[in-house]
Amino acid sequence: MRFDIASPELAAGGALRIEWAERQMPVLNLIRERFARTRPLEGQRIAACLHVTTETANLMRVLVAGGAEVALCASNPLSTQDDTAAAMAAEGIPVFAVHGEDRDTYYGHINAVLDLQPTITIDDGADLINTLHTGRQDLISQIVAGMEETTTGVIRLRAMAAEGALRYPVIAVNDAKTKHLFDNFYGTGQSTLDGILRATNILLAGRNFVVCGYGQCGKGVARRAAGAGAKVIICEVEPLAALQAAMDGFQVMPIADAARVGDVFVTVTGDTSVIRAEHFAVMKDGAILCNAGHFDVEVDLKALASMATQTRAIRPGTQEYRLDDGRRLYVLGEGRLVNLAAAEGHPAAVMDMSFANQALCAEFVARCDCLAVDVHAVPMEIDQEVALLKLQSMGITIDELTPEQRRYLSSWEHGT
Repeated sequence: MRFDIASPELAAGGALRIEWAERQMPVLNLIRERFARTRPLEGQRIAACLHVTTETANLMRVLVAGGAEVALCASNPLSTQDDTAAAMAAEGIPVFAVHGEDRDTYYGHINAVLDLQPTITIDDGADLINTLHTGRQDLISQIVAGMEETTTGVIRLRAMAAEGALRYPVIAVNDAKTKHLFDNFYGTGQSTLDGILRATNILLAGRNFVVCGYGQCGKGVARRAAGAGAKVIICEVEPLAALQAAMDGFQVMPIADAARVGDVFVTVTGDTSVIRAEHFAVMKDGAILCNAGHFDVEVDLKALASMATQTRAIRPGTQEYRLDDGRRLYVLGEGRLVNLAAAEGHPAAVMDMSFANQALCAEFVARCDCLAVDVHAVPMEIDQEVALLKLQSMGITIDELTPEQRRYLSSWEHGT
């Protein structure tokens, strides 16, 4: 089977949206042009488990232009854009993704992609790598390396490496500066608020907006919420992050206290059970809960369901939970990534840099067989190349060091 999608009839609309995204991705387009000439991925088979969006479609096109054989599945059951999947299938790209697919279908699609017998993997959340290591170990020996797109996946992979369970090298694309300083911060900030507003159409100004987690994603969400007039409260477990949030001008308090005053709650931690039964018990009537972390475990929906006397879908993407005292709590996007479950994900202009890193790292691992089995940083020259290409696409030029300045920076002899 070459694909499993919702409907081939959606392809025309998906093609138009992919074209629109392509216009916002000049760095990836430049790489695609070079790849088409040089074919650096000739002979490689790339299995990708990513959010199936218009931006991802453009990454797949770049990899194909570079000579790779590719196959794509979804990294989240609710993140697939069915029209995008249909358009890719119409182009001949094997894609296995249906919006709202159940757990069995989700893992069936991962295994369908692995049937490609990949030499390179691209992951978002490490489910593909986990499946390889737990159920498809026979394929690992032919894999050169992989790349991981998101914070949650990098955490899982570092845990695997620490336990000696990781069996091939992986590059932490998420940790590239041109990824996490832009995609995580600007992308997550804007797209999370987009998802909340599409699902609820609420006014954010004047509301108590609780952000659980103050990493790059949480910082972006907090900044955008404050810009919309919300009163932002940060909940953290890391002292340095909490201190930075306080000095950035936000209130900082434990979730037990924030639960009593919050109007909107967003989890962005990468951890489980951040908002739990004891927090639901004290929330205001009408409180809105959502998650912008990778997995749907940050808000304890099982506990909330057990406390509810009635549930109903009150708006697309918004589920109402009525408690026995009459209070109503609202969960967006089934507790999954709200920016993809209730909106379209990150803007293409910021994914341009993230996916440029993916494409260039694929080229790097295809020609480099010297990586040890571990989680590796993106090579600095790739990070710098992506930044320079993005600046050029924006019409921005910067200074260069003079020979004297280079000598000064490399010398230890200069003093007062």
